[in-house]
Amino acid sequence: MRTPIRLLFLCTGNSCRSQMAEGWARALKADSIEAFSAGTAPHGVDPLAVRAMAEAGVDISAHQSKSLQKLMDLHRDAPFDFVITVCDNAREACPVFPGDAKIIHRGFADPPALAREIAAEGRAQGGDEAVLAPYREVRDEIRAYVETLPEGLD
Repeated sequence: MRTPIRLLFLCTGNSCRSQMAEGWARALKADSIEAFSAGTAPHGVDPLAVRAMAEAGVDISAHQSKSLQKLMDLHRDAPFDFVITVCDNAREACPVFPGDAKIIHRGFADPPALAREIAAEGRAQGGDEAVLAPYREVRDEIRAYVETLPEGLD
């Protein structure tokens, strides 16, 4: 296998978890991983994900939400080695990839959904700190996972 490996993090919206994973992979593993992210139904990068990552020293503010089809069209001549689905919906909607891409599922909780629950329960009083908590937790779980890569892919 060539180095760096080409790895795609796939999620539904390409707004939070896949963006965080791409950010961590680029920050921590640029020597061994060429990281990308995309969504099956992209809808913009979540500003709270950007904020949580910035707190950890990783700037994803310039990232853009991309459709899987657009990304595949752009990289038609350079297939991915691995596709990691980071949400259950993306796992179910994951298409067949050209070449020998190995599909791996490593799901993470959905920070926006958890933040909505916190807000609905009235626990968000006092600002963003309560709704940022699930973003921080998932950010740290994703970092721990990315730290195992690429060895953890075998």
